Amino acid sequence: MIEASYLESRSAYAIYVLHVASYEFARSMCRNQRVLDLGCGTGYGAAKLASAASSVVGVDVSPDAIAFAKEAYAPSGVDFRVIDPNEALPFADGSFDVVLSFQVIEHVVDDRNYIAEANRVLSKGGVFVVITPDRASRLLPFQKPWNRWHLREYSMAQLRRLVETSFRVESALRMGAPDEIASIELNRYRWTKWLTLPFTFPGIPELCRRLGLDFLHAFRPRRRPADARAVTQKPDFGFDEGAIIFSSDAPNSLNLVIVARAD
Repeated sequence: MIEASYLESRSAYAIYVLHVASYEFARSMCRNQRVLDLGCGTGYGAAKLASAASSVVGVDVSPDAIAFAKEAYAPSGVDFRVIDPNEALPFADGSFDVVLSFQVIEHVVDDRNYIAEANRVLSKGGVFVVITPDRASRLLPFQKPWNRWHLREYSMAQLRRLVETSFRVESALRMGAPDEIASIELNRYRWTKWLTLPFTFPGIPELCRRLGLDFLHAFRPRRRPADARAVTQKPDFGFDEGAIIFSSDAPNSLNLVIVARAD
């Protein structure tokens, strides 16, 4: 996610606000802590936390994303690095106090090992925060993801069981918003899950799902390429990240949030 490309329309901005709210939610947990942003993308979130944390390392499997992060957010002082998804994290045991995983685990082939690696690099008592889409809002029962890059999407029960293989869960929350904001995303989910159903039907081979979704994606309008620099001026669409609600019963659940601790 490049910030500039998400500030040009109300629908794109709604997605951006959800991402920014995730990092604001974690800010107090990161204060004066050693933080790993595991799957930092283009680095906007890691850069936002740099002023609160004692140190921030942002890692991603995409060389292009990390190159952008280094250019756009160099003043933040975040240590941005490319990692190999097929290798263990290049950090010693107990290297961090907080590990963040925002909109990443749904992309990971071996999600259980991913959780275990997050636990390994955390200090004793360290905090793990994972945020991922709520499949109950996005998909029909048993439907495969319509996002072509998502390997799976989780229910709260599924996500909690997964995290508990390596951590002690402290809170299981939902991330939602008032109707007038959430409807921007929920309406998109509503038509997308039906439009993509021929390619996301349960039991369809993964290759067929990806080829079908690639075909549909080719007809989507393209966003203008964004400048490779941080964006400081946000548009006024009548809401911002402060409108996003984190609670066990948040209305219009869009994402699942687990806060867990390494024993």
